[in-house]
Amino acid sequence: MTFLFQALIFEDSPLWESRDKRTDGWPLMSSPLPTIVICLTYVYFVKIWGPQFMKHRPAYNLREVLAVYNAFQIICNGWLFYELGRYGWLSGNYSFICQPVDYSNNEAALRILRASYWFFMSKFLDLFDTLFFVLRKKNNQITMLHVIHHGLLPMTIWPGVRFTAGGHACFFAFLNTLVHVVMYFYYFLAAMGPSVRKYLGWKKHLTCFQIMQFIVGSVHCFQLIFIDCDFPIAFCWWIGGHEILFLYLFIKFYRQTYLPQQEMKSSSQSKKKSVRLKIC
Repeated sequence: MTFLFQALIFEDSPLWESRDKRTDGWPLMSSPLPTIVICLTYVYFVKIWGPQFMKHRPAYNLREVLAVYNAFQIICNGWLFYELGRYGWLSGNYSFICQPVDYSNNEAALRILRASYWFFMSKFLDLFDTLFFVLRKKNNQITMLHVIHHGLLPMTIWPGVRFTAGGHACFFAFLNTLVHVVMYFYYFLAAMGPSVRKYLGWKKHLTCFQIMQFIVGSVHCFQLIFIDCDFPIAFCWWIGGHEILFLYLFIKFYRQTYLPQQEMKSSSQSKKKSVRLKIC
């Protein structure tokens, strides 16, 4: 682990020599340290400094800000999904079984590279989700799942963009941008206030959609264990391992959030049925 960390930082290491040199000079690509610092600062802010700062302050009303933010996220993720599909996974030139990295400078390869990079950068934009929770004093929504998911993703994606942008592992980005389009559409409606609350009964299904993303993504990654493919298997373990972690956390969240509601509903229906039988 120490070797890997040093190899990602020092330019004279063997691993660093295998980097995608097309991203040399791009912001945040020279070393993983800035990304790590940003993620650690994010965790400190949302768990310690932010709640303390807001402790004796009233919650901010950010309805208009949230509407604009969520609309921008829909557009951003929609564009990334289009780019990754049009020039990659839906182009007919990408294989869902084994997709090596195209390190050339042809148009399609560069479009995928840029889309992968902007997908990485969009994960920093996602950190504002939690910032808004803090400013609105919605501390109950700053769950372990939420913080781990947002805090880990930039560090998860950085090696993929720096070394294997556009290969087999970028299928994760393709799926994730689609999920985020749907997710931020839900948040956009929620930001509209009580008038649209009756249209928000599908949050449970949104969580199921997110869970399916990690199931499909992990299967797609780990299939390379069983076949011969010109793609670094270490990055499949890296991305696939995080997919499994997020799958576990989302299933745990689903069980804690929605199953008790179903049990309460079933219990209530049983009591009503029992009362009717007694009356009869």
